[in-house]
Amino acid sequence: MPPAFVHRITKYDPADRDEHGGYRGTEDTVSDHGPVEAAYLAAIAAFAEAAGVDRLEIREPSVTGYVHFGVRPAVEGHGLDGLFPADLTGYHDGAEVSLTVALELVRVMLREQGAWCRLEAGDAFTVHVGWDQYVYVGSDRSCADAVARTRALGLFPEPLTASPYAAEPEVTEAADEDFWASVRTELAARRGLLLEETHVGTRWHRLTAENLDAVRAGLGPRALLTVWPDLQPDADAVLTALPSEWHVEFVWEARDGTVKGVIADETDLQELTALVAGARAARALSIYVDERHPLLHAALPDGDGVLRARW
Repeated sequence: MPPAFVHRITKYDPADRDEHGGYRGTEDTVSDHGPVEAAYLAAIAAFAEAAGVDRLEIREPSVTGYVHFGVRPAVEGHGLDGLFPADLTGYHDGAEVSLTVALELVRVMLREQGAWCRLEAGDAFTVHVGWDQYVYVGSDRSCADAVARTRALGLFPEPLTASPYAAEPEVTEAADEDFWASVRTELAARRGLLLEETHVGTRWHRLTAENLDAVRAGLGPRALLTVWPDLQPDADAVLTALPSEWHVEFVWEARDGTVKGVIADETDLQELTALVAGARAARALSIYVDERHPLLHAALPDGDGVLRARW
């Protein structure tokens, strides 16, 4: 159950909103990297203290730079330098961090530096950062003192029934031993498969009976796993077969053996052709849900066998 008490915290005076709730004042929609930003962090800290929370769990983390053509991280390291190693070890769904680190993650999100996640302490406390400096704090306590502290900081805490960024988990199968048995059965029939691992970003793996155990051992915690037919051996033929209008996730194996993917449409054909030149194999996957038909789809459970990922 979500927390019973939710507040939207902003620097926007409700008196400057129109009849539809839209803000019509003069406040900028970006962080000032200064006293107002510090006020946001102090307000969140006050709510956490009132809720008796000093550690938070990272949920559904993401970073920019993995998906669309031409998109680059807003800053080097997605704003996470100094908080996590370069390979982002420790930045994953279910990772627990101190309140100090959680507040730094909020700072990164307020500055839109590239990383985003939900921060939660079970059903007791949540922090969600939205667009344009909107922050949503939920607690299982009313936190009257924190509300007063937020006002004293010059911000506006407004009660809501729920955070618009509350998770809406889908029903996903657990990637248990039955799932891996199905993967082995598919491998025996096809000799090769393509595995899409959605973790912080997306990683691609070409599976064989020989490398399956090694790939499985390296998967990220709580990753969403989607199994597709293997890449096709003629990458040029995959490009040629694209219709006149298309929007796909194009996956290919580069000369060095790495498997990469990029979302593209017909306007990107020239750039895509250059990007995948010399590819060993490729496949085009539709991005539309009703056209995506994977062979298998499941999420990794935790070490105790319980599925806690909310894909």
